[in-house]
Amino acid sequence: MFTRRRYSLPLPSRTLRLGERTLIMGILNVTPDSFYTGGRFPDAPLAIERAFELEKGGADILDIGGESTRPGADPIGEDEEIGRILPVLEGLHGKLRIPISLDTQKAAVAEVGLRNGVRIINDVSGLRTDPLLAQLVKSRGAALILMHMRGAPRSMHEGPFAHDVIRDIVQGLRASVATARRAGISKSKLLLDPGIGFGKNYKQNFQVLARLPELARLGCPLVVGPSRKAFIGWALGGKGQVWPVEKREWGTAAAITTAILNGAHIVRVHDVNEMRQVAQIADSILSAVRGA
Repeated sequence: MFTRRRYSLPLPSRTLRLGERTLIMGILNVTPDSFYTGGRFPDAPLAIERAFELEKGGADILDIGGESTRPGADPIGEDEEIGRILPVLEGLHGKLRIPISLDTQKAAVAEVGLRNGVRIINDVSGLRTDPLLAQLVKSRGAALILMHMRGAPRSMHEGPFAHDVIRDIVQGLRASVATARRAGISKSKLLLDPGIGFGKNYKQNFQVLARLPELARLGCPLVVGPSRKAFIGWALGGKGQVWPVEKREWGTAAAITTAILNGAHIVRVHDVNEMRQVAQIADSILSAVRGA
């Protein structure tokens, strides 16, 4: 079984230890159009309440997103995105004990977030969308998650898909890391996400989970987010049917377990309390392998 490497992730306010146990990143979408209705919190007071629920449920990191990146989603302007996230960040600033990650591709949005308590920027484009984002992250001392995405959310599932998905991910993430390093961002502040569901077909998403150890060779902590995604519904549905997103929690649990056993340091999930339990068992298996 794969042995997960340990890292220290320095943030402006603290240092996170990665690899000793799996960290749970709770998803908070302040959008009206996310693919999972149970994860939509476009109303700021409800979103703030949900953030504290996720913290209480065992989240180690809160990931806030103001723009849907579901397949087929249209992009929105930076002003609209800021208008969605800012009231939530202001309501949480100084009150939430866990670090906040902001899911955005835009430097202007990231700037607002970093002024209001955000410590990690989660860029699904891997620095391909906004060339100013890397310099901003560097200047603020934030951590940066670089995700691999083939294409853009609006068209990423139209194909063509990569012939060799792992090679495609490795090449893309290496290019993203190089961009970040040219901007002066320390490698110790970088995390990598293979982008489950982002420009991969259903079978390729399973390949990614199975072959995560190959991505670990890039030398950065791994963030994996399979929560309730379509490839799980496809596998559970069978005969051309897709299992409803509301019924994918057990499939998600299997995907999360596989990700952890294959090297994920952080798992990004909707169901924090349930997946925290899944992670505890997977971590116990890893400890047994190490003889701890």
